[in-house]
Amino acid sequence: MIADFIWSDSIGIIITTNQVTSASDINIMENYIEESTNVNTNEVSVPCLPQFKSYLKILGIPYLTNNGTSIACNQIEEVIKRIHLFNNITLVLSPCIIKASSKSDMAVIWIDIWDSQNGAKAKNPINRCFNIGKYIATIRGTNMNPSVP
Repeated sequence: MIADFIWSDSIGIIITTNQVTSASDINIMENYIEESTNVNTNEVSVPCLPQFKSYLKILGIPYLTNNGTSIACNQIEEVIKRIHLFNNITLVLSPCIIKASSKSDMAVIWIDIWDSQNGAKAKNPINRCFNIGKYIATIRGTNMNPSVP
């Protein structure tokens, strides 16, 4: 086993490894946690490798819906779940929806996704388009912008 140190407390489980962990090592750790008698597995999130964030924005979606209300985060999340470009992509937070400008009827949707260090998950959807009704939305890569809420 590659684990040097295993610690369990009320916050969670910490496992320190002595080499880079692979997916099969993660499975071993997950099985260990499931078989452990002193750990409530319902309170433990699934083990995973360290992840990085990638930042994307979606352009070309109207800010207002057909009934005149502004588009909601849960509507965007549903679209993301259904679009094949976002397969195997997990959002870090709910999308941030901002009106493109005060006179525009379009929105800019900022999404943060969990990714690998080399940004492999973000590479597939970047510069790709998809349809939402009569609108064509485009996915762009972006840098983290601390001034954006």
